[in-house]
Amino acid sequence: MAMADRLARLFTGISSVVREHVPTEAAVEAPFHGASARSALQLAHARGVVLAVLGISSLPVFEYSPATIKRAVTGNGRAEKEQVEAMVSRLVGAGCPPGKSDIADAIAAAMCHLFGTAHADALRRAEASQSQRSPEPRRS
Repeated sequence: MAMADRLARLFTGISSVVREHVPTEAAVEAPFHGASARSALQLAHARGVVLAVLGISSLPVFEYSPATIKRAVTGNGRAEKEQVEAMVSRLVGAGCPPGKSDIADAIAAAMCHLFGTAHADALRRAEASQSQRSPEPRRS
């Protein structure tokens, strides 16, 4: 299949997912260094399509490094793909199809964002709770 056809198919698929599930935010994996020039170029094309769909949909996009995603899901920023797949399967209660590490990666990015925002929300609630308390009178 030609690159233009694959990118059009990706655009249609991501657009469909966004329309069907109506997300309020999106989490994506930041590009990593070390890939071949050809792989990096193909990834850039696909990322551009995904980011364009998210931008057209006015979704805020949060990017996380591969190490941050791995650390959030497995506790180890240098975890192997199999470890990420296994932990995602445990956390969501369903197995990822063998050889479909891209599915596990997408779920892991979403979990990383969820874990991070849940933590941030908890901190905000704690700070709000602290600020709502009236200060105790000082005793001299």
